[in-house]
Amino acid sequence: MAGYFQPIPEPRLSDPGPIAVCEECDTLQRLPRLRPGGVADCLCCGARLAANPRGGIDLPLGLSVGSAILFLAANGFPLVELDIQGRTQATSFTGAALALAEDGSPGLGFVVWATSVLVPGLVIGITLYVLIAVRLIQPMPLLRPLLAWLSRFRPWGMLDVFMLGILVALVKLGDMADIIIGPGLYAFVPLLLFTAGAASTLETRLLWERLERMS
Repeated sequence: MAGYFQPIPEPRLSDPGPIAVCEECDTLQRLPRLRPGGVADCLCCGARLAANPRGGIDLPLGLSVGSAILFLAANGFPLVELDIQGRTQATSFTGAALALAEDGSPGLGFVVWATSVLVPGLVIGITLYVLIAVRLIQPMPLLRPLLAWLSRFRPWGMLDVFMLGILVALVKLGDMADIIIGPGLYAFVPLLLFTAGAASTLETRLLWERLERMS
């Protein structure tokens, strides 16, 4: 069946192709060479084992560069400005976290800042660092540990959840103040699309294979 391949009882050094372990059912399986756009699924449970996205690493690299630019804009400019009876108050991601800390919730403020600024920034930075090194075929320092940590950081980047919180807050504040959308929010919306695109087109297995050839 196209896209599927038989499980093997144990790897043999003479067999061509790398061995992959299904993260869902732990079955050892042989990965075939995938054409651009091809995918390989587990025969036992149907989980995705590997993919070869079209565009190789150039597509996630371009999306990651765009993500970095938008991330800096989203954090460097105010998200919204509130005009309450002539008094204007602007806020940003870091400003919202500081406001929570000053209001007696430093733990919550740190969680908001970490999930909306720190972790997304680390994910974007690490992704760019690894992709640039692989693209230029330069064995830069700490490539392997950073690539290993990338998958651990990703679940903690909650930009989409923070966006939902912004929308809820804007709806509730609509009757209390005049809301002026800031440049940071205009950058934040496409940032969600760019980061999602970079994550969906980045195949970690391909990066590990290229790192092996570089060493």
